[in-house]
Amino acid sequence: MIIATTLLTSCVKLLLIPAYKSTDFEVHRNWLAITHSLPIEKWYYEDTSEWTLDYPPLFAWFEYVLSHFATYFDKGMLKIENINYDSDMTILFQRLSVILTDFLYIYGVHRVCNALPKGWNREMVLPVLLITNCGLIMVDHIHFQYNGIMYGILLISISDILNGQHKWSAFWFTILLNMKHIYLYLAPAYFIYLLRHYCLNKTLSFQSLFSQKLVKNLCELGAIVLGVFTASFLPFIYHIPQVLTRLFPFKRGLSHAYWAPNFWALYNTIDKGLSILNPKNISNNRASMTGGLVKEYSHAVLPTISPIITISLTIALTLPPMIKLFILNKEPYDFLRCLVLSGLTSFLFGWHVHEKAILMVIIPLCILSVLNQKDAKIFLILSTLGHYSLFPLLYPASLTFVKVLVLLLYACYAFYSLQKIHQVNKSNCSYTLPLLHFIETVYLLGLVAVFLYENLIHKLLGFEKKFPFLPLMFTSFYCSLGVIYCWAKYYLYFLKK
Repeated sequence: MIIATTLLTSCVKLLLIPAYKSTDFEVHRNWLAITHSLPIEKWYYEDTSEWTLDYPPLFAWFEYVLSHFATYFDKGMLKIENINYDSDMTILFQRLSVILTDFLYIYGVHRVCNALPKGWNREMVLPVLLITNCGLIMVDHIHFQYNGIMYGILLISISDILNGQHKWSAFWFTILLNMKHIYLYLAPAYFIYLLRHYCLNKTLSFQSLFSQKLVKNLCELGAIVLGVFTASFLPFIYHIPQVLTRLFPFKRGLSHAYWAPNFWALYNTIDKGLSILNPKNISNNRASMTGGLVKEYSHAVLPTISPIITISLTIALTLPPMIKLFILNKEPYDFLRCLVLSGLTSFLFGWHVHEKAILMVIIPLCILSVLNQKDAKIFLILSTLGHYSLFPLLYPASLTFVKVLVLLLYACYAFYSLQKIHQVNKSNCSYTLPLLHFIETVYLLGLVAVFLYENLIHKLLGFEKKFPFLPLMFTSFYCSLGVIYCWAKYYLYFLKK
């Protein structure tokens, strides 16, 4: 099934090569040029383009390796001064590089499926749900990024956890952190689980807290983590402050250009509504958080949120499930649940969260969805909402049919297959979607109204000039309600286990 699904999905990806490409296409072209043309001590200082290098060193080395293959396609893409360079061969190379590196993701899927109990759910359904993930297709193969290779590393790390290979899991996760630091969202679950399962005895006792095993295993894990970080950052040892400045640009503002459907989307919407009702003494800067730009803004009416507030809130809400994971000595599947909660809490309350980060939650939850009905229910709601919330990234009208089609096909397969796995009685859900109750069904079907407003009603009402921000704000607001609902429901479900 993995081979067949891979071949079919690869054909779809090849057909998307001429599709619309976002600014991220130029971002990665520029990074190819920087790493190929400059000595490493200048990589994190180069600023000819506004799209400066802001990923950790291992990803920079990844771009460096790719740049040597790029020379066989078009050397023009490797010139720093060639801003917005997009020759046909450049497009072909960059698209093919994503497709080919996706095979590490396929390998990760293979590893995870083999780590689960035997059954048609892991041999047939899970590979299809993971490989055909419509969010990855939209973000990587239309919008343009390299998420597939990194989720492949994440899946390899998860498979090592499921197989009890704790040191290998720590190694792969540390590699992942040094490719894209946003995976720090998941780090608390890894830290607690590895500390509890690898460093301490399964039966927690006072003696185990001071045992030789704890010291020995902590040193082993520490050596792995420090070894990877040292290998990654050592070439930049004299430039680490500059690298960190690029990695953590807190002046980019609370919300990303396209609002992620999180708690701050609700906050921003309320602030925007209040500013419209009371526009006096409100500057254009303060009232324009929906402009699609990446910059720092102050809220117009509500108190402005600082990075320390978001960090404190995220830590406080992440602690309870992590404490339970530690004290109750949870098994690998509960590690995955904590991984989902850690990622989703950071997504909801973090600083400058990208809408694409929802995939960090959907992909691990997908594994659990074929094993447990409650996990499947949350997965169906969250994946539908999370994937729909990516629609604003693909804004050209020519892509409307494509993004709707891939979401509908994926959602239909997910609902149908998970209903079969968990043997839901159809007679009990004649007026609802499989596994969902009536209100959840009505809410998900409400996405149709959101879509119609964004693509039709807004224009018919003549709001394009007066309220150009409404479609994006409406999408973020509506989706955030469902994502917060999923978080709260899953949070309570785990704490009550």
